[in-house]
Amino acid sequence: MTDNRQRYLTGFGNDFATEAEQGALPEGQNSPQKPPLGLYAEKFSGTAFTAPKARNFRSWFYRIRPSVTTIGFEPMKAPPVETAPLTTVTPPDPMRWDPFPVPDAPADFIDGLFTVAGCGDADAQAGVGIHIYCANRSMTDRFFSTSDGELLLVPDTGTLVLHTECGILDVPPGFIGVVPRGMKFRVELPDGPSRGYVCENYGAMLELPERGPIGSDGLANSRDFQAPVAAYDDREGDFELVSKLGGHFFAAGIGHSPLDVVAWHGTLYPYRYELDRFNTIGSISYDHPDPSIFTVLTSQSDTPGTANVDFVVFPPRWLVMEDTFRPPWYHRNVMSEYMGLVKGVYDAKTGGGFVPGSSSLHHCMVPHGPDADAWQRASDASLAPEKLADTMAFMFESRYLIRPSERALAAPQRQPGYARAWQGLTRQFRKP
Repeated sequence: MTDNRQRYLTGFGNDFATEAEQGALPEGQNSPQKPPLGLYAEKFSGTAFTAPKARNFRSWFYRIRPSVTTIGFEPMKAPPVETAPLTTVTPPDPMRWDPFPVPDAPADFIDGLFTVAGCGDADAQAGVGIHIYCANRSMTDRFFSTSDGELLLVPDTGTLVLHTECGILDVPPGFIGVVPRGMKFRVELPDGPSRGYVCENYGAMLELPERGPIGSDGLANSRDFQAPVAAYDDREGDFELVSKLGGHFFAAGIGHSPLDVVAWHGTLYPYRYELDRFNTIGSISYDHPDPSIFTVLTSQSDTPGTANVDFVVFPPRWLVMEDTFRPPWYHRNVMSEYMGLVKGVYDAKTGGGFVPGSSSLHHCMVPHGPDADAWQRASDASLAPEKLADTMAFMFESRYLIRPSERALAAPQRQPGYARAWQGLTRQFRKP
């Protein structure tokens, strides 16, 4: 594997061109009769050919062997990954889970995947699957791709090194990594046992949200996203390619690494983003704004302004609002919200039970908000400027009902006493 991991291409949605060997990129056309260096030209399309220009994503690969040589799949024993639509009976109660443990038995990224929740319908390219990975060994001679959706990876323990068709991405905790639908990759674990969250986005590709009145800067800035430079894997041997399609897993034995792209150019590629670079927007007068101001990436649905999925982050930030209840207010929301914690303490859950690696699920119109401890602290606090320093929480939010999986409902990590977080909210009413 040629290794240029210290170098990245910067920008979101840019049209990049990169080669691991000089002269591998053809000049002036995409598919010449004989591409340079004896390579094969292959187009990788993440959207329909006729999609509008601003949302048309594709790249050209120049590879040692075309992907068509890696066929002959057979059904395999799959990890406990479910694909929407899920049919679970979903009670109208908030839910929360303790961190899931990394198993003692050997488990790579594929083996360690399991589904916590999902929504929509993957066949209709709507909604998401929400998974956890708990892995303890690297994928060396095993590769993976899913045709059901793009993957948004959020590590909370251990660095992921993603070896992809486009090159190599290091994704430590505090970063996210995004792998396009259908892209082949493998995962190395340089830090050993690793755990994190996965959003398998069945819908429109993730993009930066519109900023509206915020203007041209703020939130996640395009220049802070990083894509890999070309780095190819020219290995022959006994390898396995695992593919997910229509919710089912298949495996094929192959005689060479499928990560043999020597050069590529285009607008469809994996990328990473450091969450600490998020430029948080907030109130400097009064009131707590809607959490939509924390949107890093969004996948649009067919209803303007109503997301297939939003990826929202709650990073370190200053709170300065006057005469304001500063944590998120109590609310019911037409959107469903799945939340995780990467580090520190989330300011709406100071009473315990929500630690790094935990997750919670609040369905459509299910009431939720600060626990009793956070309410008391915020109600009595002296409203001096306050820095929330040690924190990094996130949310996958969707217009579709996020249903928990049967495994998640029955998991010993599910907290049966989550509702007790609000039992201290006693009557405060006083007649005038």
